[in-house]
Amino acid sequence: MSVKSVQFTVAAHIVAALGFRPGEEVSSATLAQSVNADPTFVRKSLSKLSKAGLVVTRRGKSGASVLARPPRQITLLDIYRASAAPPTFAIHSYPVEKKCPISSHIKECMSGVLSEAQGAFEKSLAKITVADLVRQIREKTQ
Repeated sequence: MSVKSVQFTVAAHIVAALGFRPGEEVSSATLAQSVNADPTFVRKSLSKLSKAGLVVTRRGKSGASVLARPPRQITLLDIYRASAAPPTFAIHSYPVEKKCPISSHIKECMSGVLSEAQGAFEKSLAKITVADLVRQIREKTQ
């Protein structure tokens, strides 16, 4: 069974929600409701975004978050890196069966594929800003 990580998409959701309301402070409870996720998970995501300098968060009972810079200056790559999401895929860690030529070399071969795919993925993310996401969302809500 494959395990899927939602760290990046949740972080993108949070930043898009903040970008949708520029300059407005939004509580973690409101963000958790928007994501429809556990508030603790949302707060952990906010913490990562804050450490990366993408979000400014005020803690406490009346705590709230706001983007640290304009949506056009934050890319999906910034969010991806801040979220600490795993790479696009991973090389398995099963032991090598030395008698098998596939087992002996597949990890090395797939490592190159992973590196190339990850690079292309990140290059694509670097081209998309939060402003682009917000614009798409606004178009869909009209």
